[in-house]
Amino acid sequence: MNNSEILDKAAEVFDIEIEALKSVRGSLGESFVRLVRKALETTENGGKIVVCGIGKSGHIGRKISATLASTGSPSVFVHPVEAMHGDLGMIQKGDMLLALSYSGESDELIQMIPAVKRFDIAVASITGSEDNRLAKYSDVVIGISVPREACPFNLAPTATTTAMLALGDALAMVLLKLKKLSKEDYGRLHPSGAIGRAVSMKVSDIMRSGEKVALVSPGSTVRETIVRMTAARSGSAVVVDDAGRLLGIFTDGDFRRRAEKDMGILEKKVGDYMTRNPSAVSSEDLAITILKTIESRHIDDIIVVGPDGKVAGLVDVQDLPRFKLM
Repeated sequence: MNNSEILDKAAEVFDIEIEALKSVRGSLGESFVRLVRKALETTENGGKIVVCGIGKSGHIGRKISATLASTGSPSVFVHPVEAMHGDLGMIQKGDMLLALSYSGESDELIQMIPAVKRFDIAVASITGSEDNRLAKYSDVVIGISVPREACPFNLAPTATTTAMLALGDALAMVLLKLKKLSKEDYGRLHPSGAIGRAVSMKVSDIMRSGEKVALVSPGSTVRETIVRMTAARSGSAVVVDDAGRLLGIFTDGDFRRRAEKDMGILEKKVGDYMTRNPSAVSSEDLAITILKTIESRHIDDIIVVGPDGKVAGLVDVQDLPRFKLM
């Protein structure tokens, strides 16, 4: 195959899987609504969504379960074979089972269903049709019949697993909306990740404060301001009024640009050279606000204002990697 043929084949796979997704999207109906309602009822009453599947469907099931759990819907994945050797203990009354199998005829999965039924829990399935053993054992059936697999033999699960994954994502996102999960809630479920830090950490958690912020009055000379910046080991000074409210900012870049032309600037008032109305954020804002401000304004220092309207601190872009926010 030459380069063009390789790219054409890859594009064909994309086209086949897009076709499958459109087919499943078009078939969404009352059964999906029933699945959502049952999953919501289960989790709101303290139960969890137990996902199971074998083979490629099992791999997809693990991801669906992980997505559900990370977006506020308690879920675990149980392997059908392991379930028959003790892992049924992970399933309790009040849970619901979500079984994945395109053929609906996987023996290992089918053998698990009667054992699960003893717990008196609802069984939902995502399968290729409503005319297979899994569908017959299920209380809710979501059919995801796709036109064809991307595999040239129409055997290797490709389009079908993509469709299953998308349906699982749809379930998780609808439940997230129904549960009214907030960014803060999401962050609490991801405390160690960069996403969690960005949506749960506040500006007050990462800002410099106290002696690490060079606060000066507009009447201070540029020389005094530079000395204060040096003591604070900061590349900028925040200019405030007598009440501590923000007036402007003066950076080492401002000084260098003007000093090249006139060193007499050192004895002049910093208020004459400061940048007025600089970017500022609230100390109560989420840390993600800092990243958005840096990206949109292309600045290195962002002033932080407290609930009382006074300058509370400063965020230096160089500090962000230390908090793993960049």
